[in-house]
Amino acid sequence: MPAAVSTALRICPLCEATCGLTLTLDGTRVTGARGDRDDVFSQGFICPKGASFGEVDADPDRLTGPLVRKDGRLQEATWEEAFDTIAARIRPLIETYGPNAVGLVLGNPNVHTMAGALYPPLLIGALRTRNLFTASTLDQMPKHVSSGLLYGDPFAIPVPDLDRTDHLLMLGANPLDSNGSLCTAPDFPGRLKALRRRGGTLTVVDPRRTRTARLADRHLAIRPGADALLLAALVHTLFAEDLAAPGPLADHVQGIEDVREAVRDFTPEAVATACDLDATTIRTVARELAAAPTAAVYGRMGSSTVAYGTLANWLVDVLNVLTGNLDRPGGALFPLSATAPAPRPAGPGKGFALGRWTSRVSGHPEAKGEFPMAALAEEIETAGATEDDGRVRAVITLAANPVLSAPDGLRLDRALGTLDFMVSVDPYLNETTRHADVLLPPPPPSRSAHFDFAFNGFAVRNQARFTPAAVPLDEGRMDECEIHARLILAVSGMRGAPPSAVDELAIEATLAKAVTQPHSPVHGADPKSVAAGLSGTTGPERRLDLMLRLGPYDLTLDDLRRAPHGIDLGPLEPRLPGLLKTRSGRVELLPAPIVADLPRLRAALDAEPGGLVLVGRRHLRSNNSWLHNAPSLTSGSNRCTLQVHPDDADRLGLADGKPARIAAEGGSLDVEVEITDAVRSGVVSLPHGWGHDRDGTRLAVAAARPGVNVNQLLDGSRLDPLSGTAVLNGFPVELTPLS
Repeated sequence: MPAAVSTALRICPLCEATCGLTLTLDGTRVTGARGDRDDVFSQGFICPKGASFGEVDADPDRLTGPLVRKDGRLQEATWEEAFDTIAARIRPLIETYGPNAVGLVLGNPNVHTMAGALYPPLLIGALRTRNLFTASTLDQMPKHVSSGLLYGDPFAIPVPDLDRTDHLLMLGANPLDSNGSLCTAPDFPGRLKALRRRGGTLTVVDPRRTRTARLADRHLAIRPGADALLLAALVHTLFAEDLAAPGPLADHVQGIEDVREAVRDFTPEAVATACDLDATTIRTVARELAAAPTAAVYGRMGSSTVAYGTLANWLVDVLNVLTGNLDRPGGALFPLSATAPAPRPAGPGKGFALGRWTSRVSGHPEAKGEFPMAALAEEIETAGATEDDGRVRAVITLAANPVLSAPDGLRLDRALGTLDFMVSVDPYLNETTRHADVLLPPPPPSRSAHFDFAFNGFAVRNQARFTPAAVPLDEGRMDECEIHARLILAVSGMRGAPPSAVDELAIEATLAKAVTQPHSPVHGADPKSVAAGLSGTTGPERRLDLMLRLGPYDLTLDDLRRAPHGIDLGPLEPRLPGLLKTRSGRVELLPAPIVADLPRLRAALDAEPGGLVLVGRRHLRSNNSWLHNAPSLTSGSNRCTLQVHPDDADRLGLADGKPARIAAEGGSLDVEVEITDAVRSGVVSLPHGWGHDRDGTRLAVAAARPGVNVNQLLDGSRLDPLSGTAVLNGFPVELTPLS
C-alpha cells in the first residue's frame, strides 16, 4: 500500500533567516519544501537553500550510525560501544593531564539546532576546560566584544529596524546572498526594497559590487580593511559640524566628549587615501546620516574579519548613539527573545572583561571565554615542560570543520592527526571529522524539533515559533539532544546515568537561581513545584518550557504548540537602560581596551596602500562549507573562482577561465580566474568553505567539485588583537598566471 502524502511545518535551519517551511512528505520522506505563508515572521518567503531542504535531509552521504576507530580505521559501531569508548578514553586523559588537555571546538551549525543551543554550555561546565574554540573568532567575535565593552553584555547586539528606518548605512554585508547575519530577517531583500519604495536611502560600503550594492542608492567601493577609518571619519564629521545629537540617549551614555577627542585625527581628508574614497563623499554620508528622520548603521563580515574588526564594530554603535538612533524605532534596537531572562531593574552590573586568562603558547587573551580558532593547531602541537602543561591532547568537535574554516588548514589537519583522542558530533565524514576516533551522527533535520534560541535574539521583530519533528526517528537513529546529553555523561564520569538526568540537573540549577531573583516570574516559588508543572515530553522540551516561563512574555511551550505558525510578539521597542550590565549602569562609549587599540588605527593613516588584497564572498546557494554536498545547491558553473578586475587582469596577463596561482604567507593555490568589474581594482575575491579534496572523506558531490580552500593562504598570524578574530579579508596576496 503506498505511503500517505502529508505536510508538516518546519523552521528552516540552513541560514540565519529562520524562515517557516511547509514540507511535503511521502511517508517519512521529504519530497518538497515551500514557504509557509501563514508563518508570523517569514510570511511565505523561501530561498534556494530552504527549497533544497528535502535534498539536504535525504543526503545519502549522511552517516546513519556511529563510527569508532578500530585498527586504525573508522568502522561502524553501536551507540553503546561509541559512548563506552568515549568514557574509557577521555576521563583518563583529564585525570592525568588536567581539564585543559581537552579542547572543545564549536561550529556555526550549532546555533541552528536545539541541541547545539542547549547542551554545549553544559559540556563546557562538565569538562572545565579553558581551551574553547568556536566559529565566532572566524566571524562575529568583534561584535560580541564591542557590545560587551559598551553595554556590559556581549549578547546585547542592536539590529537595524529594517521595517521602519528611513536610512540604512551597511558595511561589509551582502544580505541578498547571505540572507543576513547577526540580523535575523526573513526576506531581507524584500525589506531593503521596501525601504527604497517608502523613500528611504540605502548606502552600501563594499569593495565588490554585490547584488546588495546594485540595489543601493549609493555604493562606496572602499579599499578592503578600511571600514574603521571611514567610520571614524564619519564620527569626526558629526562632531566637527555640530551634527552629533544623541537626544534622550545622552542621559544613559558616558564618554561622548572623550570620543570627540579620540577621533580628532580622523578627518575625511586624512582617511581618504587609505579608504580610496573622496573626502567630500565621506562628509555627505555623515550629513545624510545625521539629517535622516531615522537611521541605522549595520556592519557584518566584511567589517569584522579585518585587522580593525572590533574598532569598526565599536564605531558602528558610536554612530548610532551620536545620531540619536540607538534604541529608537527606525534606528538600531535590541531584540527581546521569548527565552531571554525576564528583564531586571536598571542599574549597575558586573561589566565585561577581556583577557581573564591567556592561551598557553602565544598568550592570546580570551574573549567571551574563547581563544582564537587560529590558535588551535599550536595548542595541539606545542609540548610544555611537564606532562600537565595544558597541551591539548584530545579534541571534541561539535558541528565544526575548522580544517576548512580556520587559517592554515594544512597545519591543523596534521595536528589533528597527532591527538591522543578525538570525538566529533557531525552528520558527515568530512575534512575534520575524518580524524575522529568516535564520530556521532545526528539525524536529519526533519527528525528534530526546532526552536531558534540564538537567532530570536537578533531578530528584527519579536516572535516565537516552535516546530516538532516532522517525522519520527528511524530505527537505530538517536536524537541529537540525546547524543549531546550522553556525551556530557560520558566525559563527566557519569556514563550509565539516563540522559534525562542532564536536563533535570539543568532545570534544577536554573530554578535554584531564578527563585531567588526578585524580578523573576518564579521569585519565592518552590523549585520542585515549578519543575513538576513543566510541560514537554522530552528533557529539552521541558527546558524550553522553563525558559519561556522565566522569560518576558508569560509564554509556555503549550502556547507555542497551539500556534503552529508562531506567535507575533510585536515590533522591537526601546530597552535602555534596563538591559545595561556595565559597572556604571550606562553605555560606556569609550572603554579602555578601545582607547588602547586606537593608536594602531591612527598608524594606518600613514600606511602606503600596497598591491593586491583579497576578500571573500557569499553565495545564495551556500552557507560556509556545509551545503556543498547538495546537487541542487552546487550545480551550474564553477563558483569557486578568483574574481579579478579587468585592469588588474590586463596588467598581470591573466585570462578569463584560465588558471592562476595566488599566494600569501600561508601558502599558494591554483584557481580559475573570473575577470569581472564587479570587484574593484586592486582587489581579488575568492569564496570560503571550499577545498573538498582530501582523502578519507565521504562527500561525493562536494568532492566532485572540490574548489580550493582560501584560508590556506593564511598562516594564522593575522588577528584582530581585541577579539582574536582571524583576518580573513583585506590581506595582501600575489597573483601570477599559469600556462
